[in-house]
Amino acid sequence: MSALGQDLAWASAGELALAIRERRVSAVELMDATIARIEARDPSVTAFTFRAFDEAREAARAADAALAAGEPVGALHGVPTAIKDLFDFKPGWPATLGGIARLHDHSVDATCIWAQRMEAAGAIIVGKTNSPPMGFRATCDNPLFGPSRNPFDTTRNTGGSSGGASAAVADGMLSFAEATDGGGSVRIPASCCNLFGYKQSTGRVPGLNRPNAFSMLTPFCYEGVVTRTVADAALWLTLISGPHPADPLCFPFDDDPLGALQRPIAGTRIAWAPTLGGFAVDPEVAAVCAAAVVALEAAGAIVEEVDIDWPASQMELAELWCRLITPLNLEGLDGLKALGHDFLGEHRHELPESYLRWMDWGATATIRDVSADQALRTACLDAIQAVFADHDLLVSPTLGALPPLNSEVTGETYGPTEIDGTPVEPSIGWTLTFPFNFSGHPAASVPAGLARERLPVGLQIVGPLRADADVLAASAALERIRPWSGFYDICEARPLG
Repeated sequence: MSALGQDLAWASAGELALAIRERRVSAVELMDATIARIEARDPSVTAFTFRAFDEAREAARAADAALAAGEPVGALHGVPTAIKDLFDFKPGWPATLGGIARLHDHSVDATCIWAQRMEAAGAIIVGKTNSPPMGFRATCDNPLFGPSRNPFDTTRNTGGSSGGASAAVADGMLSFAEATDGGGSVRIPASCCNLFGYKQSTGRVPGLNRPNAFSMLTPFCYEGVVTRTVADAALWLTLISGPHPADPLCFPFDDDPLGALQRPIAGTRIAWAPTLGGFAVDPEVAAVCAAAVVALEAAGAIVEEVDIDWPASQMELAELWCRLITPLNLEGLDGLKALGHDFLGEHRHELPESYLRWMDWGATATIRDVSADQALRTACLDAIQAVFADHDLLVSPTLGALPPLNSEVTGETYGPTEIDGTPVEPSIGWTLTFPFNFSGHPAASVPAGLARERLPVGLQIVGPLRADADVLAASAALERIRPWSGFYDICEARPLG
């Protein structure tokens, strides 16, 4: 790769957009460098499931022409990005819903809100990134495309479900990419890949879900982003936020995400929950996160170790998440059945048994079962809110374990079944992310450092409801105190064989 290409690979989205506006690089030059890097590096990590390079080159030429003509341009004018191959679409593009082989030619005649608003800001979408079937696990592997391999160690998984996006950003193929989050799918792969992953407050970013506009409420599901800098995430948040007539539950926010980045954190009251109230955490993960918390304290934050009074065990809470998200999945499966894909009948063998277990539960669940789960979810909200009665932020490890090893059987990578002797549910129970999809609080995963074998560890920072700016301020402070950009040298130096 040329020196220009390598410099562009590790620039932030904001830096790239400024370079294009100032004519220091053209959108075409940036796109050519991006495509060359994807072609060279993606075969060894499987970040992408679909490449729209001809469309992207055409869009880059149009971006340069618009700039030359003096037309108004957006904040991300000419910057390449990607959307996720799950429930996000562009017309004519394949939508395999997480590498389901039967759906290899499936497409949806719609443009998702993430693509709409990023393209309105001038970004150019170059393709789609890998995800597990229906997004229903915290790893990224599927029968059609295989696992997304972690650029820090390709024997390890990226985490999921936004694993392909995270591989692309961590390996310098893109500066930012779409990630969606129904139980941690932004924050989990961000932790695994040394990225900043952001899940905003409920009600801030619209969804265009049909036929059920209320489907993303149980649990709360989000559009999100993975980046290498907090500033890029704050910029993304300003560009994607705001009401849409198709979403009855999205409202204006009057804060300033970009302005929060330089805010000092001295005096901020941080609740440090090393196990988030009883979740299993690998001692090495705990040690890396504890060191990051000490750095926040050195910056003037007031740190107090807390417990959380959950209404159930960590295993029961993981199974609660699986039940809560089942109706959304059943709705999607019903839609696919109408198109001839009967995944609960004739084509059942094409989905993972771990997934079908919960779909079978949903087929027999009663209204009383669903109501009882919502009551348990409410008790979880109350437990979190009790912490915020006396604290400004809640901090914990993002994950209980290091990035898992990829399975030798394609499509069968899962998380651990036990951590430090404690049994955990392998689809999502080894994460500490999903309680905040129960509750709707803004949450980020911030790179905390490296553990054994130079594997990344993430620190989760959670704010009160609607307090996105507070989460971003603390995240930016940690980036200043303990910068993580140098760790990407590990990815740059990896063998490409």
